[in-house]
Amino acid sequence: MEFQKNKNIKLVSNKKTRVILPNILTLIGVCIGLSSIKFAFDGKFELSIISVIVAAIIDGLDGRIARLIKGTSKVGKELDSLTDVISFGVAPAFIMYFWSLSEIGRVGWLISLIYVICVALRLARFNVSSNEESSWKDNFFEGVPSPAGGVLVLLPLIFSISEFQILNLNYQIIVPIMFIIVSILLISKIPTYSFKRIVVPRSTSIFLLFGIILYFGLILVYTFNAILISGVIYLIMVPISAIHYSIIKKNVKASASEIEDHEDVL
Repeated sequence: MEFQKNKNIKLVSNKKTRVILPNILTLIGVCIGLSSIKFAFDGKFELSIISVIVAAIIDGLDGRIARLIKGTSKVGKELDSLTDVISFGVAPAFIMYFWSLSEIGRVGWLISLIYVICVALRLARFNVSSNEESSWKDNFFEGVPSPAGGVLVLLPLIFSISEFQILNLNYQIIVPIMFIIVSILLISKIPTYSFKRIVVPRSTSIFLLFGIILYFGLILVYTFNAILISGVIYLIMVPISAIHYSIIKKNVKASASEIEDHEDVL
């Protein structure tokens, strides 16, 4: 009798077990993203910014952990995209609407809607293009990724909280302009660095670890100043990544034409 009972017990496969952890992280990220809207509604904009940043960190970790433990799945991929729409599309739009865009009435709400739609379109395009074969192009995104876009549209709010109060900005003009620029960058085809396949020599890995620890230390101590500087540096890197992409593309085409010429000679 005991043997028959044990025979009916089905053990969960290792693959299914490995899928659970990344999906749990993704769901935690969406909860934090939604919480940022609640903080903004209560007027706690500092907490709402921190929530979006934490959601972005989790978004960067869940995919890498899934690939590391071989726990990737189609459900996880779709869940990650839905999470990105909420955490980096809906949440930043609501935060900035409560803070500034509501002051310009219906136009502010329209700008928020346009931004969220652009995030959704960018993620839909990413899901389609990610099914293609791997190549050197995997080192670049097509357009600005949604987590970066979610942080970039928050830069005017972050600037107002930071210690860099040098300029007297008109946020009713700056915020809509920032939303429009980021929305265009999201759906554009401008190549931006993905940082997915960074190869670090063992001799310099200790310096990389030190740099990461130093950066997170600055985030903890000078939170909004460090985030603001990081956002500005990222914006500067957008044209640099586009130039780098075009150089690599020319080199790849040149090497391919040389191979074809060599084959014709043979």
